Amino acid sequence: MNPFTIGGHKNPSVNGGHKHRRRVIWALGAVAAAAALVGMTGCDLGPEPDLERGQQLFTQKCGSCHALTGAGTSAEVGPDLDFAFKQARASGMDSDTIEGVVESQVENPRPASPEQVDVYMPADLVKGDDLNDVAAYVASVAGVEGIEPPVFAPPQFFATNCGGCHVLSQAGTTGTVGPNLDEVLPGQSAQQIEMSISDPDAQITPGFPAGVMPPSFGQTLTPQQLKQLATYLQQSAGG
Repeated sequence: MNPFTIGGHKNPSVNGGHKHRRRVIWALGAVAAAAALVGMTGCDLGPEPDLERGQQLFTQKCGSCHALTGAGTSAEVGPDLDFAFKQARASGMDSDTIEGVVESQVENPRPASPEQVDVYMPADLVKGDDLNDVAAYVASVAGVEGIEPPVFAPPQFFATNCGGCHVLSQAGTTGTVGPNLDEVLPGQSAQQIEMSISDPDAQITPGFPAGVMPPSFGQTLTPQQLKQLATYLQQSAGG
């Protein structure tokens, strides 16, 4: 999920403070506009959302651009969702309305600001039940007073985010999209594994093409989490 309109990417060439404030104001205005639209569309009568899956999808697809304390993400490419929705909640917006705002913004991505008219959140980043789960999850935690980041558990993170692509016998995963970690990781240092996670195309395992593993883990994981995950893999690989 890229910036919140939920919309555009942060442009490094933009002149700091003033334009950043304009982005925030523009994003908050978009929240209000989307909320007004949601208010006219009626209630969501779909299936009960899966908040755990919503958190997983948010981390995978949105965390590289958005800060959200409840998800443990801190990226600054797009607006801070806690900040944006804290203001919205203070103005009386409830969680159901926030959920509708998120769905509306994902379905209709727009530029983050007039200065970035060519920068959009990818269309159909999540849709259907996945979108319902993500929107409901964001609505359950964004801007909530006193919300705490989740406790990071490397085995659980690996099983959820990596096991579909990699074999790791200790984790019970059997994915074959990427290399068999029981075969390629033994003998590597935690630092080497950490680099492979944050920059997966820097050294590609023979037999696998470039661009298969997402390069976003270096952004969605904090430095401490990245170190913990690398240490877990170093100690677990090979059975």
